[in-house]
Amino acid sequence: MELASVYYLGVTFLMFIIFVVIVARTYSKKERLRGESPKFRMMDDE
Repeated sequence: MELASVYYLGVTFLMFIIFVVIVARTYSKKERLRGESPKFRMMDDE
């Protein structure tokens, strides 16, 4: 493989990893907020 193709493959792989991390953090944040909502509502009602 040429140096340019190795570079493009590396950049593409890095962008894919960044995308996966962003999606995972967003999904985790939504799950966390969804899980904590009823607890906070119960605390406010008491």
